[in-house]
Amino acid sequence: MSLPQDGLVAVVKRDCPTCELTAPVLGELARRAGLTVFTQDDPTFPDTVPAPVHDLALDMSHRLKIEIVPTLIRLEGGREIARTYGWDRGEWERLTGVVGLGDGLPDQRPGCGAKNVEPGVIERLKIRFNETGLRSRRIELGDDEDEQEAMFARGWSDGLPLVPPSEERVLRMLDGTARDPQEVIGLVPPALNAATVEKIAVNAVMAGCKPEYLPVVLAAVEAVLDEGFAMHGVLATTMFVGPVVVVNGPIRRRIGMNAKGNALGQGNRANLAIGRALQLVIRNIGEGRPQEVDRATLGNPGKLGYCFAEDEEGSCWEPLSAERGVKPGVSAVRVLPSVSEPQWSGSVEGEIQNDSASLTLRSVELSTVVLDADGNIIGGGSGFGVSSLPPSARMFFKIGNGMRPIPYSKVASALVSVVPTYLHSP
Repeated sequence: MSLPQDGLVAVVKRDCPTCELTAPVLGELARRAGLTVFTQDDPTFPDTVPAPVHDLALDMSHRLKIEIVPTLIRLEGGREIARTYGWDRGEWERLTGVVGLGDGLPDQRPGCGAKNVEPGVIERLKIRFNETGLRSRRIELGDDEDEQEAMFARGWSDGLPLVPPSEERVLRMLDGTARDPQEVIGLVPPALNAATVEKIAVNAVMAGCKPEYLPVVLAAVEAVLDEGFAMHGVLATTMFVGPVVVVNGPIRRRIGMNAKGNALGQGNRANLAIGRALQLVIRNIGEGRPQEVDRATLGNPGKLGYCFAEDEEGSCWEPLSAERGVKPGVSAVRVLPSVSEPQWSGSVEGEIQNDSASLTLRSVELSTVVLDADGNIIGGGSGFGVSSLPPSARMFFKIGNGMRPIPYSKVASALVSVVPTYLHSP
């Protein structure tokens, strides 16, 4: 059904208390002012109107850009000249020219969200009306073609299954940011292809991100494209290096990142998906693929995605972002290259606890003796010092200097000695 050239149009749904509240008013306007009612869900609602129009496909609601129901519109000469939404007696009387509406009803009631703007629905409507604004290349798959195998065959995958980046999913991902989808974030090495917000969103979908992760992904991409980071060098080196994303500020909790136990491991969607999205951007936009420009001899598992949040509340140090001049309460993303080195079996790793409540640990001298199962000394070495370890703080240490490689099968235990030097706290 088309819209009338002149008169009143209302869009409602039964699943809205305010729409039900205004049903008597809609009936009165239908009798006195020539009202056309479009209903989004129940074709019989409201029963106070002789012939409500069922907007089953929500095409009319989308065409009218309805966001809240009930919405009341006045048309003249086929053009909209006034609109109001929710229930406001004064506004309805002004728009319709009918006084005394809704006798016995409260003066105002807020409306409800329209069905045509619900997640999943608005994206399908934009696709149907060719309003997506997306410019990325479309890939048509055959009816019998497996989506996962098709993405693997085209080289999009990091070796793990991907989420197919449908138009609907990409549009929903873009809802996570207010930035223009065609804004160019930078040129991604090694191919120096332009990374638009839209193309980054495509890779975020494939990585398994939620829309609320997208601002962190965008910030991480911006960081690695900074000239000082030298992403091309990180790719081209034969070392094991890859980008590590550290997130600070309120956004950590808002998107559910892990900053506690196993923060570098499996189990947290935000940590893993954000780090993976960054790597997919480098792979699919920048064409930085292993055994091509990515020349890492061995690589490391972190190159699938290495992202975590700092436990600011549980730390005795100021956040990493504060060291970089970011004010407290402001979300920040820092990216740094990290090497996951192969460790000699003779190295010893552990933890130091400063047990003094009043002294700051200034430095420590570490030494270790490695024993086999029979108690024989089979290796040893010295460690390094640390500075300014606050009271009651803990730190990890590693001793490796002067130690030769020892087969894992021979190592049974290690004895570590610590000689601390304290600095009195003010």
